[in-house]
Amino acid sequence: MTTQTTDNRQSVSAEPFDIVIFGGAGDLAFRKILPALYRTYCEGKLPEGSRLFICCRGDRDPNAYLEQADVALQEYLSPGEYSKAGFKTFCDYVQVVELDIATSDQRWQVMAEKLNNEADRVRVYYLAIPPTIFGICCHHLHDYGLVNRHSRVVVEKPLGYDAASATAINNEIARYFDEAAIYRIDHYLGKETVQNLMALRFTNVIFEHLWDAKTIDHVQISISETVGLEGRAGFYNEAGALRDMVQNHLLQLLCLVAMESPHKMNASSIRAEKVKVLEALRPMRDEDVMRHTVRGQYVAGNQKGKLVPGYLEELGEAGSNTETFVALRAYIDNWRWSRVPFYLRTGKRMKQRSAEIVIQYKEVSHRVYGADTGPLLPNRLIIRLQPEESIQLSMMSKDLDTLDMNLKPVTLNLNFSEAYKGFKSDAYKRLILDAVAANPSLFIHRDEVDHAWAWIDPIIEAWQRSDDTPHLYRAGSWGPPESDELLAEDGFSWFNAGEYQAP
Repeated sequence: MTTQTTDNRQSVSAEPFDIVIFGGAGDLAFRKILPALYRTYCEGKLPEGSRLFICCRGDRDPNAYLEQADVALQEYLSPGEYSKAGFKTFCDYVQVVELDIATSDQRWQVMAEKLNNEADRVRVYYLAIPPTIFGICCHHLHDYGLVNRHSRVVVEKPLGYDAASATAINNEIARYFDEAAIYRIDHYLGKETVQNLMALRFTNVIFEHLWDAKTIDHVQISISETVGLEGRAGFYNEAGALRDMVQNHLLQLLCLVAMESPHKMNASSIRAEKVKVLEALRPMRDEDVMRHTVRGQYVAGNQKGKLVPGYLEELGEAGSNTETFVALRAYIDNWRWSRVPFYLRTGKRMKQRSAEIVIQYKEVSHRVYGADTGPLLPNRLIIRLQPEESIQLSMMSKDLDTLDMNLKPVTLNLNFSEAYKGFKSDAYKRLILDAVAANPSLFIHRDEVDHAWAWIDPIIEAWQRSDDTPHLYRAGSWGPPESDELLAEDGFSWFNAGEYQAP
């Protein structure tokens, strides 16, 4: 096995580096990876002489690919970011490579010769391909002498469909790459607001002392999507929302909210604290699963004035019980979070696209003002990850529009795009550069993957044993009514992207 660098403190070097994208003609490459690399170039973080190898299957004309990439960048970059001149210069870094990942042939040898012309520079292999072929791709990289101490491999989720398949995939990659060189990407961890969550928690004494069961009533973590299957029907029907979103994105966000302060802000210390949270998650089996989880599936509905089809219509087959929506109530059995419920929710074809963490504080212990001053709402901290990135704190204040003593909630709002001029958040750009710099702090370690599946698998198994089918909900809604009932049992209600009503 080859040993790779493990220096977590390294910054992005001025030395040129190579990035090889497998699956370069896929949706992920056009939507996320290429825009991230273009931004990297525009910001002067792509050193002169760096090379971007775009690996595509089939006989693809490089000029035709670049034309397709040009169209994609104009569509997926923010207004004002794209320029024709900039794209033309960016293309000087790009080499389109025809390659069939599964086939060991002369094309692999041609790419190996190109890469090994600069054998001593950092190279990042980005596997934007199905996890089922991660192993064969790494095998060929090894066989053609493309794995050395300067190499790292970036792999996309989901890693498997359960603990056993995830272990098999991780074992296969580990045959060729050390754990220190394997970067399991979760783009939510690259968002500036998520990183700011740790800064908020661990550098401000007002939150440091108000972040436990004594002051926090409950926590909500929601990721809602307005899209449907988007060409992922085959994968999604096998995976479902629990595997696709909860096992990785939502549990990672839960860990960052709930973890203890790491000894240092480095990868090993952060990972250790996240693993402790996953170990403390209260297991759910059988009756617990039925009580604490809700799964749903969307049917046709009205979304932003347009009639959209239901899941089974998009899938093109009947009888699928795959969930497109999940809500669940989780508990972390440690001293900090004892008896504090964590509500996780995600779904497709929801009313709005949003990703939010809501920290709901408890009510004041004694009400000084009379009932005639108006309702007294508890404080609420809202960390919004998308569509815009912001942090809001809801507080009670006197209504200054009247001389009477009336109370009303007001919001302290830190909107990143307004507070920081020129702010452009790109999680993929940040994470790719971290991989180049050998900084794994915002990536997922194998231990985290194993513990997450250990908690998720019993939920899936309980669903499979049950005769219950997913609850139906209209596309363009906030999910099935049973999801609202899950919180109503505890006297709460969902914070729906600005539509929250106090219970």
